[in-house]
Amino acid sequence: MNILVFVKRVPDSESKIKIDHDKNQIDKHGLNFVMNPYDEYAMEEALQIKEAQGGTVQAISVGPEESMATLKKALAMGADEALLIKDDAEETYDGLRQATIIAQAVKEKFSDYDLLLFGKQSIDTDNSQVPTMVAALLGLPQVNVVTKLEIEEGSGTAVREIEGAAEKVQFSLPAVISAQKGLNEPRYETLKGIMAAKRKEVPVISLEDIGIENASLKPKLKLVKLAPPPTKQAGKKIEEEAEEAARQLVEFLHQEAKII
Repeated sequence: MNILVFVKRVPDSESKIKIDHDKNQIDKHGLNFVMNPYDEYAMEEALQIKEAQGGTVQAISVGPEESMATLKKALAMGADEALLIKDDAEETYDGLRQATIIAQAVKEKFSDYDLLLFGKQSIDTDNSQVPTMVAALLGLPQVNVVTKLEIEEGSGTAVREIEGAAEKVQFSLPAVISAQKGLNEPRYETLKGIMAAKRKEVPVISLEDIGIENASLKPKLKLVKLAPPPTKQAGKKIEEEAEEAARQLVEFLHQEAKII
């Protein structure tokens, strides 16, 4: 069972995010980056499948040189190999651009694989687009937002979240799976794993190495403005008799909140 796990470097959700309004980007100065939490579920699932059935687990990331730390974490968790597809472009929020790079890399660099595992979304863009787009570009079956996964010879069964229920899906291999919280509990890196990861060489390839010209990856969308969510205002307390309180509440909902 040969599994490719795609991991992304994202800002730590506990970090205080500031915006560089001149560049219309988040300010990276002093910002802590981590492996995307949903990708940790994907990595853990790959490792559990490997432990049960054998095979290899390879971690792959698309991004700048700093993404190497994310790949080293994957190796420390237990991945056999890692690969960095170097892309120095700033975040474009265009899922198709990322999916195109990944799909082309799979076509050019990998001929023997059974599963492509992703997190269901990255916590920085929250688009939930890339796994689906990669599956479409490669012509592979896909199951997204998976909370339970069983893999057999040449096929698999997944349980995925849908609104108000769970859906059971059977699929053939190779396939694309995106992991949801609850699929497993990601393991911590061991000291032995961390030391072994430090010694491992991680190959770095360029977009040109997989046959992509950077000019062909021009984003299909334009980011007009990046802004923090509005500051929450203090609540209002109405201290009146029931009839007057109801009148003021309706007035507030109509004129200020504009809900009715």
